[in-house]
Amino acid sequence: MLYRTTRSVELSPAGEVLLERGREILAAVESALTDARRAARGEYGRLAIGFTGSSTYAMLPALAAALRTELPGVVLDLRGELLTPAQVTQLLDGSLDLGFLRPPVNERGLETEVLRSEHLVAVLPESHALAGSVSVPLELLADEPFVTYPLRSVVHDAVEDACARHGFQPTAAHEVAETATLVSFVAAGLGVSLVPASVSTMTVRGAVYRPLTEDPTRVELAVAWRRDDERPLLGRALEVIRRHMPAAGGDG
Repeated sequence: MLYRTTRSVELSPAGEVLLERGREILAAVESALTDARRAARGEYGRLAIGFTGSSTYAMLPALAAALRTELPGVVLDLRGELLTPAQVTQLLDGSLDLGFLRPPVNERGLETEVLRSEHLVAVLPESHALAGSVSVPLELLADEPFVTYPLRSVVHDAVEDACARHGFQPTAAHEVAETATLVSFVAAGLGVSLVPASVSTMTVRGAVYRPLTEDPTRVELAVAWRRDDERPLLGRALEVIRRHMPAAGGDG
């Protein structure tokens, strides 16, 4: 591997290859040790995070920016427009690490923490007779076709309960799973709907949002994770989430 003369010692071509490969191996080992230390501090790894429909538009951009800023070594796999049942399934099978969903969640393998609660608001076509109102008495929508979330959706149940308190059962003209599609259907004049207040951050031409008159219905938003996930990375991510989310109990 060496060329020796009376005056010098030089690497042979084979020796130069071994030296270069040795340097690469040492650099890779050092990089692996650095990544391992960062992982132990919760600063390195991968997180798959699911967002229920309404939180996709109200939360995902700001929260993703906060996580990238505070945990730059973490790769984020962000999945929007996931209903709560789908998130629960994916949390349990390991496809998701964190989920922003609507409680209640009755799975012993999951931990949940409520982050906020919010009122329902009406979504109306801008041509609707009540679109210019400051607020909408829910009973005045009793004869309207509704664009609804699927039956297994927590928000669907909340809408049913709200309408029942006002003396009617909503007539489901269209059922959609995606919030953007739901609001777009309303904008197209296919019906009216009720959604969490956070959805009003999403602007769709032809649709308007109005608060409900004297209706106490609220829906909660929670973050959920596997009870047995003790990675430092998860703990660090939860710290960031708590700092960047409004306190539970306030509209948002």
